[in-house]
Amino acid sequence: MILLLLLAVLFAVFPLTDTDIWWHMACAREWVTAWTPVRGPVVNVHEYFQQVVYAVYCAGGAPLLVAFKALLWGGVFALFLVPAVGRRGRNARVFGNPLAVTASAVLLFVFRYQMEMRPVVFTLLFLGVYWNAVPWQLARLVAGEKAIPGDRRAAECARTCLVAIALLVLQWLWCRFQGLYILGPLFALLCLAHVLYRNRPARLPARKVASVAVPAAFVALLFVMPFLHEDGLRLFLYPFGLLDRLLGLTPSAAIFASEIAENRSPLTLLLARENVLASALMVVLAAFGAVYAVMRLVRSREKLVLWTTLFVTAVLALVAERNFVLFFPVFLSAFIHHPAPSISHSTSHIPHSFSPKISQIVSIVILAILLGFWAKSLTSYDKHMVAYQRVPVNAAAWMAQHPHSGRLFNDDRAGGYLAFVNPRDSIYMDGRFILKSAEFFARYLSYAREPETFLRDADSLGVDRAVFPLRFYARWGALLGVLRESPEWDACHVDDFYIVFCKK
Repeated sequence: MILLLLLAVLFAVFPLTDTDIWWHMACAREWVTAWTPVRGPVVNVHEYFQQVVYAVYCAGGAPLLVAFKALLWGGVFALFLVPAVGRRGRNARVFGNPLAVTASAVLLFVFRYQMEMRPVVFTLLFLGVYWNAVPWQLARLVAGEKAIPGDRRAAECARTCLVAIALLVLQWLWCRFQGLYILGPLFALLCLAHVLYRNRPARLPARKVASVAVPAAFVALLFVMPFLHEDGLRLFLYPFGLLDRLLGLTPSAAIFASEIAENRSPLTLLLARENVLASALMVVLAAFGAVYAVMRLVRSREKLVLWTTLFVTAVLALVAERNFVLFFPVFLSAFIHHPAPSISHSTSHIPHSFSPKISQIVSIVILAILLGFWAKSLTSYDKHMVAYQRVPVNAAAWMAQHPHSGRLFNDDRAGGYLAFVNPRDSIYMDGRFILKSAEFFARYLSYAREPETFLRDADSLGVDRAVFPLRFYARWGALLGVLRESPEWDACHVDDFYIVFCKK
């Protein structure tokens, strides 16, 4: 168990690859708006996340932020896996199988780049707390005082109330850490449904009404927590906007769902031959998890919470690649709790005299290979722990030394970093796509397909500088060719990953 959690921490040690982290920190320092139109009202649902990561960055820069990120992801897997391995019996035997531990380690290594420094890591951390605390608390509330011995009744009641208060405070904080805060109340509602289902033979006689009303009131209070913030109703409705962007229900969300890489299905990425190994494994694991969860639910309702959560997160992972991080810890926890028969009995026909020894040797070899690949990857990182291919580090430094009088055009993924390191130069856009209209998105994307539109708009908007990626997420090939041939533009800075054009 300790080995697996240690590997989760180690594999999360890689440079800051998520481009959004930079505008999160820029917003913590001073709320950033682009010079292009912003659609209001603006709800800063990530306010507390931004303040936390900015404080860590100020204390130790990107290296400390990477270490902080690794510890957070280790905490996420600890919260989801510890309840699974804390039990005795078949679960402990299965997890004690070295091959099962090795398989989990391989998956952690393959999907290590999903463990970025993003607000969702706090959502998973908080959801892990709910995963442990809410089922216990609701079971106690519904069971009532009869389930507690008389000599411990007062202490246990106080403990249950303190847990309820702590969860309400956590939910209030969660509403300002990440937009998926609604997962907390929904998970609690699912746990309540499961507890009531298990107590259904009582048919809720009159004396039981009070024991049901208390946990129901607690779950209702979780849904009320957004209204205790200054944004109130707008904060409460924020998750519905995320659902819109996921499914593409409105025009601007449709563009977001189809054009933004992380929001595309892993099946779409696989067919496009993007990140083939990880995409293929995502599809296989999510599809298997969804089917297996349905099979378990059909057979029994005893683990309603576990299998329903697995099914929902598996569907979300199949819809969008970015949701795989919601599915992954639940998947590992589910199959440590209740491994598939093919896994739990796969070694039953191997002679006991050499099966454990062979499995241990194979596990040691595989783990050594994984650690070797991980150690080798560290040699490609420099002390700054910033992914130079994702953000314009050298280009931003050059632009800071060479100010200009006009406006800046930038690729959306570069916007946050430019706003953070060079706040004097207002950006064209950043990763906060929810603040832009469908018309703005369509025009922005047309620059890649019809480069002439950019030349015309640059003249009318006063754009005299533009920065584009050359490798990662390089959709701008046609526009770069037009700018290189244009007599009005010069390539004033070029490095390995980014190019800056200046208007003559």
